[in-house]
Amino acid sequence: MRCYIMYKYMKEAWKNPDESYVKELMRERLPKWRRQPVIIRIDKPTRIDRARRLGYKAKTGYVVARIRVRRGSRRKSRFKNGRDPKRMGVNKISGEKSIQRMAEERVARKYPNLEVLNSYWVWEDGKAKYYEVILVDPQCPSIQHDNKINWICSKKHTRRAFRGLTSAGKKGRGLNKKGKGAEKVR
Repeated sequence: MRCYIMYKYMKEAWKNPDESYVKELMRERLPKWRRQPVIIRIDKPTRIDRARRLGYKAKTGYVVARIRVRRGSRRKSRFKNGRDPKRMGVNKISGEKSIQRMAEERVARKYPNLEVLNSYWVWEDGKAKYYEVILVDPQCPSIQHDNKINWICSKKHTRRAFRGLTSAGKKGRGLNKKGKGAEKVR
């Protein structure tokens, strides 16, 4: 029972990180994170409440990786030949994939034997966004014998991040809303 109360307070603190203890905590951690590699495997999640809501369990077969991704809209090169400056289309061009989805794909490439379960936002500064990605090892016996997660071991869940089967991927594909009113979403 105590854990649930703790998770409740953590959730409230992360809702408005600027007004809670989280801002000071991240101010201490961020300089260290900036010096670390872009993708790094971590021992335990920074936001344990969020990770557990997304399916993380503290047992063998589960891996958490933190990734740093650039912020902002798509980087597009400027045309060399003549254009009306208005028609150049360099700034304010948004990509089709969200930054969170790009983060999941990069982590999936780094760990090809693991499958991406889900991911969540951790922090952002002026240059980068930080996400933590929850990965699962489908070959691990503890995963294969757990009825709540062994669905990820089947063949149809291979390379989930690249096929848009994670939560961020489904959102980007317009699958959160279905039926009437969603004709032009996809």
